[in-house]
Amino acid sequence: MKLLAFDTATEACSVAVWDDGRVLERFEVAPRRHAELALPWAEALLAEAGIARGQLDAIAVGRGPGAFTGVRLGIALAQGIALALDRPVVACSTLAVLAMRADAPVGARVLAAIDARMGEIYSGAFTIEDDGPRLVGAEQVGAPGQLAFGGDASDWHGVGTGFAAADGALASRLEGRFAAINASALPRARDLARLAAAAFARGEAGAPERVEPAYLRDNVALTLVEQQARRATG
Repeated sequence: MKLLAFDTATEACSVAVWDDGRVLERFEVAPRRHAELALPWAEALLAEAGIARGQLDAIAVGRGPGAFTGVRLGIALAQGIALALDRPVVACSTLAVLAMRADAPVGARVLAAIDARMGEIYSGAFTIEDDGPRLVGAEQVGAPGQLAFGGDASDWHGVGTGFAAADGALASRLEGRFAAINASALPRARDLARLAAAAFARGEAGAPERVEPAYLRDNVALTLVEQQARRATG
């Protein structure tokens, strides 16, 4: 199968093409340049792969959680291309995509965490299975000290910028209890493409208009006053 994948939910902009197991990717930490880069990268990657748009079977997108504007942009790009081509969309959790960066073996457990700003993190606990990370419980947002994931064993791996957020509060809390922590990792479209290809094979692609973002926060557009108040209290 052939698919085009976008992940723009964090400060990293990433686009990939999946071509029957071969992956081509562009990736750059480029805050505020996602809208400028994503489509030209997509066109360049398709040309490099020798794939016409009409040959794509699906479009994949990281649905969040992450930056509000980045999540919206990625979904808008995926929906626009999918609707134009009459193709389905495979929407994957950005935290699940990030969990792939842990390079943990099958059977291990991964805590993926993204810096949500304002003293909070987005997080999700996963077990690594043959077809990728499987969520345990629910994805959540909150202060690092409030995170509850029910894990103590040494087979846990931590991954993501959430471990560096709030002066590394989460990494400090879990240091010595995890086999490894990578606090600089960001989600990549090459991992999204791999997860989306497996999801497509399971019949999990859907209509573009049904894709829903995962913001986790009830209020995704806090005013400056609300942001300052939240920082002051937590």
